[in-house]
Amino acid sequence: MSHGALLTVAAVGVALLLLMIIKAKIQPFVALVVVSIGVALTAGVPAAELVATIEEGMGSTLGHIATIIALGAMIGRIIELSGGAASLAHSLMDRFGERRTPLALTAAGFLLGIPVFFEVGLIILMPIAYGVARASRKPLLVYALPMGAAMLTVHAFLPPHPGAVAAATTIGADQGWVLLFGIPVTAVVILLGYLLAKRMTRREYPMTADVYAKVFGEGGGSGDGAGSEHGSGAGADSERAPKGAVVGPVEGAVEGAENPPSFGMVVSLIVTPIVLILLGTIGTNFLSEGSTLRAVLTVLGAPMVALLVAAALAAYFLGARRGWSSARISEVMGSALPGVAMVILVAGAGGVFGKVLVKTGIGDAVADVLDRTGLPLLALAFAMTMLLRAVQGSTTVALVTTAGLITPLLQRTDLSPQQLALVCLAMGAGGLSVSHINDAGYWMFTRLVGLEVGDGLRTWTVLTTAMGVAGFLLTSLLWLVV
Repeated sequence: MSHGALLTVAAVGVALLLLMIIKAKIQPFVALVVVSIGVALTAGVPAAELVATIEEGMGSTLGHIATIIALGAMIGRIIELSGGAASLAHSLMDRFGERRTPLALTAAGFLLGIPVFFEVGLIILMPIAYGVARASRKPLLVYALPMGAAMLTVHAFLPPHPGAVAAATTIGADQGWVLLFGIPVTAVVILLGYLLAKRMTRREYPMTADVYAKVFGEGGGSGDGAGSEHGSGAGADSERAPKGAVVGPVEGAVEGAENPPSFGMVVSLIVTPIVLILLGTIGTNFLSEGSTLRAVLTVLGAPMVALLVAAALAAYFLGARRGWSSARISEVMGSALPGVAMVILVAGAGGVFGKVLVKTGIGDAVADVLDRTGLPLLALAFAMTMLLRAVQGSTTVALVTTAGLITPLLQRTDLSPQQLALVCLAMGAGGLSVSHINDAGYWMFTRLVGLEVGDGLRTWTVLTTAMGVAGFLLTSLLWLVV
C-alpha cells in the first residue's frame, strides 16, 4: 500500500475508534481491539498472522504494565481500608494549620494520588473536604477544587497510574527518569493549580441542593443560600450525567479508623517504591557495570519489584501488625483487582493497536507526516494527547493511543533516556488537559461538589487545561537542559 492509502486507513481507524467510544458508548477495550483487527486486515496483514499480531501486542504490553498497575492498586487499597488515607489528610491539616487547610488537602491529594487511582482518592478525601467546609462555613469548592486537580495531575503524569505506565512502556521511556523529572514537575504544576484555584474560588458558585444539604445542613451555610434554584439545577444536571457516574461519596466506616496508622508510616509506604525505582535508575547510570551494588539496585529498582516490596511492607505494617489475619489481608489486596482489571485490558488493547500500526507500516507513514509538520517532538506529543483527550474523554486512552502513533517517529530520532522521559511527561500534560463533559472524572467531581455544568466548565475544565499547559511548558524548559 502507498503511504497515502495507509494514512487513509489510519484516519478512518482513529475516527471509527472515537465514534465507537463517544457515540456508541462501546467499552474502550472492545473498541480498540475491533479497530485494531479492522485496520490490520484492511492494511494487508495476512489473516493467518492476525491472531499472532494481536497476541504479541497484548502480551508485550501487559508483560510490562499489568503487574505494576495491580500492585499499585493493592497498596492503595490497603492504605484506604486501614484508615491511612484519612490519617494522612488530617495530619497534613494539623501541620498546615486552619488558614492553610486548602493547601493541606492539596498536598494530601498529591501524596495519596500516587498509590491511589483518581476516582478512589476523590471518594476517600471528599468527605473530609465536606467536614472542613462545614466547620469553617466556607464554600466547599475552596477545598475540593485544588485537591481534586492535584489527584488528576498525578494520575496523568506519574507511574504507577495506567496511562503513564503504558505510555512509558510503549515509547521505551525509563520509569525511573519519568519519576525523577515527573515528581518535581507534578509538584510545581499542583502548586500553580492551587494558586489558580485560590483565585477562582474568590467568587462563590451555586451548589446543587442535595450536596448543599449534605455539607451545610438543610437551612444553614456559607451565605449563598440553598433555595429552590439549587434544587432545579441539580435536577437539570443529573439528567445529563453519564449512566453509572458516581454522584455522591461512598458511605461506610473505614476499617481501623479507631487506630489509624501514623502520618510517617503512610508517607514512608508511599515513597518506598519511588525511592527504590529512582535508586535503580541512578545505579544503572552511575555505577560501574558488573558491580554488586548496581546489580542489587537494578533488581530492587525494577518497578515491579519496587511495588512488590512496598505491597509486602503495607500488608505487614498496615495489616498484620495491626491485627488483620492473613485471610483478611489477602481479601483486601484481592479487592483492589476488579477495579483495575478493565484499565489493564484497555492499556493492553492500546498495545495491540500500536503493534498493528508498526506491522502494517502505518506507523512509518504517520511518522513521515508528523516529521514534515516541523513541530518539535514535545509539542506533537502534547498536542496529539490533548486533542484525543478532548475528543474522547479518557486520559488513559489518549495516552496509549498517542504513544502508539508517535513511537515510529521517536524511533527515527536519537533521543536520550532523559528526553524520552520528557516526551512521556509532555503526553501526560496533554492527558491532564480539557477534562469536560465527555470525561467521567468531570462528572464525578462536579456531582460530588454540587456544581452545575456551566460552572464546572468555568472551574474544573479551565483549571485542568491551565495546569496541563503549565506542565508542558515546564517540560519544555527541562528539555533545553537535558
